[in-house]
Amino acid sequence: MMLVFGKTGQVTCELQLLLQNACFLSREEADLSDPEACARLIREIKPEAVINAAAYTAVDKAEDNEELARTINGAAPGEMAKVCAELGIPFVHISTDYVFDGSCNQPLSPNHATNPLGAYGRTKLAGEKLIAEAAPVHAILRTSWVFSSFGNNFVKTMLRLSETRDTLNVVSDQIGGPTSARSIAFAAMIMARQLTNAPDKTGVYHFSGKPDVSWADFARVIFADAGKEMTVNDIPSSEYPTPAERPMNSRLDCSTLSEFGLSRPDWRADLKSVLIKLGAKA
Repeated sequence: MMLVFGKTGQVTCELQLLLQNACFLSREEADLSDPEACARLIREIKPEAVINAAAYTAVDKAEDNEELARTINGAAPGEMAKVCAELGIPFVHISTDYVFDGSCNQPLSPNHATNPLGAYGRTKLAGEKLIAEAAPVHAILRTSWVFSSFGNNFVKTMLRLSETRDTLNVVSDQIGGPTSARSIAFAAMIMARQLTNAPDKTGVYHFSGKPDVSWADFARVIFADAGKEMTVNDIPSSEYPTPAERPMNSRLDCSTLSEFGLSRPDWRADLKSVLIKLGAKA
C-alpha cells in the first residue's frame, strides 16, 4: 500500500483516481506544520512507498510567511525522508521550477545550479536538500505550471475571467511548460513503483508538459479550445508586479525521464480533457 501526503490538492485528487488502494492523508490527519507527527504516521502505517504531494503553495503569501512555509516545504519532507530511509521504502516528492532563478536562456537540467528568487522557492529547495541528506531511495520530481479540473489554477482563472471580460492582459515574457496534475500523478505513481525494485534510479527529475509557451500563448489556447471570444494582449512581467518574483525561464529539460519509461506529455491534449471535465469544451 502506498501512503500519500495530501488529499485535496490538484495532484492528490488525481492520484486518488489512479491509486484505489492507497492511504491518503488530509491536512487534518497529517499536519505538515508538525513534521515529527508526519514521521510518526509513516512508522505507524508502514507503507510500501510514500508520495508527498502536499505543500505550502501560496507563492506570494510565502513572502510574509516564510517560516511556516519552510516547516511545511522543508522540515516536513525532510522528516518523512528520514523515516523512509529507516524503513527502506521509496519516497517520491513533488517539487518546483521555482528553485531556479530562470535567468538562463535554455532548458534547465536537473543538475542546473539552483537560485530561488523568493520564499516559496527557497523553502522547496530546503526540502530537496533535507531529502538528499536523509538519503532514502527517492525521486524528487520538479514540475511547473500545474493545471487540472481541481483546485485553483491558471486554466480555471482564465475561464472565470472570460465570463465578465472580452480582453485580458497576460504576461508573455515568462516561458514554461504547462503540466496537467493527472500527468504528474501518473509519473509519481510510476516512479514510486519502479524505485522499489530499482533503487539506483534515485535522484532529481524534471517533468513538464510540451511544448513550452508563454502564459499569454497558454491563455490563447485555453480560450480557443473553450470557444471563448477573447483578445489577449501580451504584457511584460514588469506590468504585472507580484509580491514574489517569478522565474522568466521555466523550461525544464526532461530527458532523464526515460529512465522510468516516461516522456513529456502534450499539455494541449490534457487541456482538452480538463475543459471537458469542467464543461467548458467548445
